Amino acid sequence: MLATLLIFAQESAHEEEPSKTAFYVLGALAAVWAIVLFAVGMRSPTFPGSAGAQRGVIAVSVVVVLAAMASSV
Repeated sequence: MLATLLIFAQESAHEEEPSKTAFYVLGALAAVWAIVLFAVGMRSPTFPGSAGAQRGVIAVSVVVVLAAMASSV
């Protein structure tokens, strides 16, 4: 009985690490987003075109980066 309790105590002391899959996916998404912005911005001198589009690009960028940061914690 005591041996069983000791085994359970040791197993509960070793916490499992959370999955890092979300961070990898969101980090890759942020990298792809940056490359897309670079490619579109280099092809179009007026990118993003309007103040509303600029706010949209900034909003999407902030959300993607914050999601990647939140998933890393």
